[in-house]
Amino acid sequence: MDADGNWHGRGRAYEVRTAMYLLLVFTAGAYLPSPLYPDYQQAFGFGDLTMTSVYATFALVSAPALLLFGPASDALGPRTVLRAGLLSAALGSCCFLLASGPVWLLAGRAAQGLALGALTGATTLLIIERAASGQRPRASVLASIGFVAGTAAGPLVAGVLAHYAPAPRHIPYLVHLALLLGGWFLVSALPAPEGTSRRWRPTCPRVPAGLRSLFAVAASAGFLAWTAAGLFLAVVPVVLGREAGIENPAVTGALLCAVLTCSVLTQPLVVRLGPRLAQLLGLAALAAGLVLLALTGGGSLSITVLAAAASGVGHGLTYGGAAATVDAVAPEQQRAAITSALYIAFYAGSGLPAVVVGLLTRWLPMSTAVSWLGAVAAGLVPLVLVALSFTGRARRVARGGPSPGPVAPSPGPGAGCAASGESRNCDRRTVPGGGPRFLRRRPEQRPE
Repeated sequence: MDADGNWHGRGRAYEVRTAMYLLLVFTAGAYLPSPLYPDYQQAFGFGDLTMTSVYATFALVSAPALLLFGPASDALGPRTVLRAGLLSAALGSCCFLLASGPVWLLAGRAAQGLALGALTGATTLLIIERAASGQRPRASVLASIGFVAGTAAGPLVAGVLAHYAPAPRHIPYLVHLALLLGGWFLVSALPAPEGTSRRWRPTCPRVPAGLRSLFAVAASAGFLAWTAAGLFLAVVPVVLGREAGIENPAVTGALLCAVLTCSVLTQPLVVRLGPRLAQLLGLAALAAGLVLLALTGGGSLSITVLAAAASGVGHGLTYGGAAATVDAVAPEQQRAAITSALYIAFYAGSGLPAVVVGLLTRWLPMSTAVSWLGAVAAGLVPLVLVALSFTGRARRVARGGPSPGPVAPSPGPGAGCAASGESRNCDRRTVPGGGPRFLRRRPEQRPE
C-alpha cells in the first residue's frame, strides 16, 4: 500500500486499469447487435419472435452464469476467470461474424451471456477489492459507471460502423475481436494467484423471511426499470425502421446509447437522494417514459426520443435505488444469496418482456405489441409506488419498536466482526448488478 492509502501501489493501479478496460470492452460487445437486428431480420428472413428470442438469450443465460461464475474469482483467481471470459466473448463475436442464420445468432448471444457471468465478479474484484478501505465507495461508483458506459457505447459504435464502414455485419465484431486480443495481453500480465481463498461453489439465491416484503418491492421496481431498457434495446430499432422509416443504424444506435447515458448520469444521485426517494422519483420517470412509448409504440422518432430520456433517468434512479436498498439491509453472511436473487429479477425484466412482444407479433403489428406492453408496464408502476410507500412506512415503525423477527437487518456491514479485526473482509459487498458489488453504500447510510 502506498503512503496515502489510496491504491495499493503501481501493480494495483495496473490491475484496476485492466479491469476497467475489460469491463468496457465486454459490455460494449454484448450490446453491439442491438442496432443491427433489423439488418439481421432482413438478411436471414426470420420473424419477430426469433429476433426477440435472440436478444433475450443473453439476459436469460447471464443470470445463471453469474450465479455459477460469480464466486470463481475468489477460488481460482481473477486471471484464470478473465481468460475464460475473454475466450467466451471472442466465441460470441465469431458467431456473429460468421452468422448465416438465426442459430448462429442464438449461439453468439449465449456465449456473450457466459462471458458476462465470468467477467463480472473478476473485474469488480480487481476494481473494488484492490482499493483501500477509504476509497472503496469511489471504486464501486467507478465499476458501476464502467459497466453501464460499456453498455451505452456498444450500440453507438455498432450503429456508426454499420452505417459508415463497409461490411456492416462484420466490421463491428472484427473491431471487438481486436480489442479482446489486446485484453488477453493485459490479462496475461496480471500476477498469478498465490492460492485459493475458498472452494468454488455457485451462489444459491435465497431471501430470508424477514426481508421478503422489502425484497419483493425492490425486485418489482428493478424489473420495471429493466423492462423499459430492454424494450429499447430489443425492439425499438425495428419499430422505428418499419413505422418511421428510420433505417440508419447510427441513429438507432445513438438513441439506445441515450437511454443508458441518462441512466449512468443519474445513478450517482442515488447516494444523495437516498434509495427510497430515488426509487420514487425513478418510478415516476419510468411511468412517463412508458406512457410515451405506449402512445406511439416507438413509431415516432421525436416522441421516442423523449421516452428514451425519461426511461433512462427512471432506469438509473430505480435500478440503483432498488439495489442499494437491498444491499443496505442484507445481513453480511447472506448478502450474496439475497442480491443474486435480486438480479435474477433484473435480468428477467431485461429479457422476458421482449419475448412477450415477440409472441404478441403473431397476432399484432410490433408497434401495437410495444404499445400494449408499455401500457401494462406503466399501469404496474402505481402499484409498486404504493407498495414502496407502505414498506417505507412499515420500516420506520419497526425501527421505533421491537425487532420484527429473527431475520432483521444487520446493524452494519462491519458490526459483526469489528472485534476480530477483519474489517477489510466485512466491508465487502456482493452485488451482481449490472454485476456483483457494483452498488455500495457507506455502513451508516440506511434507506428510509
